[in-house]
Amino acid sequence: MKGLSRACSRCGGSRVGGERRWMSVVELRGPAKRPKTALFFPGQGVQRVGMATPWLEAFPNTAKPILEEIDATLDLPLTRIIAEGTNSQLTLTENAQPAIMATSILILRVMEKEFGFKTEERVDITLGHSLGEFAALVAGGYLSFQDSLKMVRKRAEVMSQSSKDAVEREGGEFGMVALVCESEQRMKALVSGIREFLDLSSPGSKSDSAEDIPAVQQVLVANINSKNQIVLSGSIERINMLLTNLRQFGGHDPRHVRLKSDSPFHSPLMKPAQEMMKQLLYKEKADGSDIITWPGVMPCVSNVTGKPFKNMEQLKDLLARSCVETVQWWKSVKYLHEEEKVKRYIGIGPGKVGRNLVGKEVGMKGAVKGGGVWGIATPKEMEEVVRALDDTEQADED
Repeated sequence: MKGLSRACSRCGGSRVGGERRWMSVVELRGPAKRPKTALFFPGQGVQRVGMATPWLEAFPNTAKPILEEIDATLDLPLTRIIAEGTNSQLTLTENAQPAIMATSILILRVMEKEFGFKTEERVDITLGHSLGEFAALVAGGYLSFQDSLKMVRKRAEVMSQSSKDAVEREGGEFGMVALVCESEQRMKALVSGIREFLDLSSPGSKSDSAEDIPAVQQVLVANINSKNQIVLSGSIERINMLLTNLRQFGGHDPRHVRLKSDSPFHSPLMKPAQEMMKQLLYKEKADGSDIITWPGVMPCVSNVTGKPFKNMEQLKDLLARSCVETVQWWKSVKYLHEEEKVKRYIGIGPGKVGRNLVGKEVGMKGAVKGGGVWGIATPKEMEEVVRALDDTEQADED
C-alpha cells in the first residue's frame, strides 16, 4: 500500500468556505508534460472464475502476498472461490463484489511493483463504475485496501439479504434490465417516458422513490451508462409492465437484456445497505482514526454527482447514497472528457465492459493525439498498455 497511502502533501487543495477545492493539474504541477490521465475500474458483472490466476502465475512474488492478504482480511477463503469455485458461487453478490474489487487492486499493485508504474505521478484522477468506485477510492488514496475490502463484503452481504427478504415477503423476481436505444435523442425521450410512467403509477407522488411507496413496488433508473444505454432496477414484473407501457403508449421499443445480477442494485430495496454504510463510514477505527483519508492523492469522481468529491463529509454521504441512487457514468465520463480534458483512460480490472462504455464516449485509442482508451485485464495487456503509456507520455495536451 505504500505507493498510495502517503498523505497528500504535494496534492492539491485550497480551502474555500470550509471546503477543500481540488486544484487543476496545471495549478499543482505547472504545465503537464503528458496528456491528462484517468484511471477507471469496473463494477459487478465482470467476475470470472480464474480471473486472478494469470497474475499469480506471471507475477507470483507480488500476487501471492496480496491474495493471502485478501483471505486474511476477510477471514474466509475468497481467493479459492475466485480460482476454482463454481460460477454460481462467484456470482453471489457477497462474493462477486469483493472479488472484483480485490482483483482490480491486485492488477494495479502488479502494475506498480512489476512495471514501476507510479500511480501518483502518472494519473490525475480516478473513477469507478458502481462497485468500481471502491477501487477508485483505494487508488486515489482515500481508503486503505483492507478497509475497502471489509466494507465491500459487508455492504454486499446486506444487499444480498435485502433481496432475499423482498422475495420472501412479496414473491416474484427482482433484478436489473439494460435498455439500449439507437441514438442519444431516443434515449433522452425514453428516460422521460420512463419517469412519466413511474410518476403516474405512484399515486400522489412526484417521485417513484417517495417514502409512501413501498420499496418492492419501486423501479429506478439504476445506471445511465452511455448516450444510448441505461439500466432499470427493481421488480422484474414491474419493469416488464413499464416496457409494455412504453411500447403501447410511448412509441418506444428499446432492446432490453436481463443482467446477471441476483439483486436490484441502486434501487430503494438497497436502503438497508445505505444505512449500514453510513454506520461504517462515520465510525472511528480502533486506533481512533477516520476510515477516510482526506485529501487523497488525487481527485476521485463520485457515481452520484458525476464530479469529484469536494470534502470528506460529502464523500461519506455520497458513498452511502450510491447504494440506492443512479450511477451517473455517462455524466462522469463527459465531465472528464469535456471539462477536465482527459485524453488517456486506463481501465484496470476484469472484463471489458467499462472500457467499452468509456470508448463509446471519448473514442478508442488513436483517435486523439497522445490519447486513448486502454484496458488491462491480462498480463499481456498490461505490457501493451505500459508501452503505449510510455509512447504517449510526452505528447502535447493540445
